[in-house]
Amino acid sequence: MNSLASPVIRDDGSSRAWLAHYPAGIPAHLQYPQAPLPWLLEQAAERYPQRVACHYYAQQLTYEELFSQARRLARVLVRAGLQPGDRVGILLPNLPESLVTLFGIWMAGGVVVSLSPLMVADQIGSMLGATGCRIVVTLDVLTPLLAAPATQPAVVLVTSLAKRLPRLEQLGYAWVRFRRLGFQTPLTGSEILDYETTLEQAPEISEPVRTAVTQPAYILPTGGTTGAPKAVTLSHSNLMANAWQLAHWSQGVAGAETLLAVLPFFHSYGLSTCVLNGIALGATLVLHHRFRPASVVRLIEQHRPTLFPAVPAMLSALNTQVLRKSHPDLRSLKSCLSGGAALPQAIADEFSEHTGCRVVEGYGLSEASPVTHAGPLDGTAIPGTIGVPLPDTDARIVDQTTGLEILPTGEVGELIVRGPQVMLGYWNNPDESQKVLRDGWLFTGDLATQDSQGFFKIVDRKKDLIITSGFNVYPGDVESVLRTYPGVDDVAVIGEPDEAVGELVRAVLVVSKKSRFNRHDFDKFTRTRLAAHQRPKIVETRTNDLPRNFLGKVLRRELRSALATEARLANASG
Repeated sequence: MNSLASPVIRDDGSSRAWLAHYPAGIPAHLQYPQAPLPWLLEQAAERYPQRVACHYYAQQLTYEELFSQARRLARVLVRAGLQPGDRVGILLPNLPESLVTLFGIWMAGGVVVSLSPLMVADQIGSMLGATGCRIVVTLDVLTPLLAAPATQPAVVLVTSLAKRLPRLEQLGYAWVRFRRLGFQTPLTGSEILDYETTLEQAPEISEPVRTAVTQPAYILPTGGTTGAPKAVTLSHSNLMANAWQLAHWSQGVAGAETLLAVLPFFHSYGLSTCVLNGIALGATLVLHHRFRPASVVRLIEQHRPTLFPAVPAMLSALNTQVLRKSHPDLRSLKSCLSGGAALPQAIADEFSEHTGCRVVEGYGLSEASPVTHAGPLDGTAIPGTIGVPLPDTDARIVDQTTGLEILPTGEVGELIVRGPQVMLGYWNNPDESQKVLRDGWLFTGDLATQDSQGFFKIVDRKKDLIITSGFNVYPGDVESVLRTYPGVDDVAVIGEPDEAVGELVRAVLVVSKKSRFNRHDFDKFTRTRLAAHQRPKIVETRTNDLPRNFLGKVLRRELRSALATEARLANASG
């Protein structure tokens, strides 16, 4: 128990209006396997040994082969000195090795430390140091990211894409490899093991290490609910619960689905919706190391996936770059769960029109493994909402100031959630953990509403709220209006500090190169669509894209940071 009070929540079920909108066959409560995560792969290998577990270019592994390779890697890790609870880093794009390594680490009793290829060396060094990570599995062209002298891992297993890519891509890969590595490895202080050779020579572990389900399984860096980098710690039971929730919610047929797995596995969204959900279903995973619209279309035509976890930016790119220009047969897709950022309904409708796929929006955060809400896949999803809480997941809207008052239907407040998928806490950071975890409730930092049917809608990030002359302005509401102005491809709205009114509404518009922006006409448009306090007082136009994270979410904090830098420079020069 910490010193922060928590809202008093009735548990009589009277406030869970969303349960009436669950699709037929999906219960409010699930029975979760009381086993560590390797159980998922063991069960899939036992039930579907010859089913293809993953495709990657011409390479494929059956579930039996994937299980065997994971057991071999577990033996390698134990032989390298791994003790139960030790941390092992994974610095890989989406590859078969990613799947093998995840389950191999868990079978050896280790904890996965997720390292993003998009990080810089200092960030990776910081994570390695903070988690005491001595072993890393990576790609040859990524090894320079591990070269910080103070945090170089003791053992590095290195794999490569060189022999698996098409010929033209092989040449490009060889050039990148030479440019980054030259003729020698940058890891002079580490023992380097060739991944493929080491696995071929290793026997399978005789008995995987049995880990308690309450123990940590996965650590990943995150901006968290306050924007400060922290390391979310998820247990085996957290991730197992979310995999089980997603597998049931998808209404997939065990042993019969094919899942398009192009979301990055180094993020909990890709890990849970693609890897763990897919293996829980005994699905075939279609992998690709990087999202390219044309490549993804070819994969869909070739492998006929049925399930597609995605982010709005992926759907938008597929719409604009491929589907409008050609008419590929993508009718194998049955359902798509979109998360990571707000889903414009026009993008969802267009993708559904091209593919026949049912697209619903979901919501989550790394601190919850990550999915807590999703739209029903039976056609009853309400556009513009994030759907309803998953089985065994509670959600409430509370006042933003104290978090003690449960707000009436329709009022904007902070979204709080609880369920079996909510994290253990931040790694070695009890103070930050106590700020967001209060008596089992996770305070998300997101502002939302709940309607009378129990559907939730995200209004904005709590820290993104703009207060101008005492009025609350939610950037998402303004952005949705400004996107409809002709010639505006995208928009971000932030607050600019102002002594007179607190903050001014500033709009950063991405304007089409083919259009001519007229400020007078734009202001006339906003006067008819927005309340006075919502209208942008400062308008910035650009033709280049807005800053985004790898899931496509606009990083308003970067825009605010740039604005603050401009202000400091202006003051200094003045």
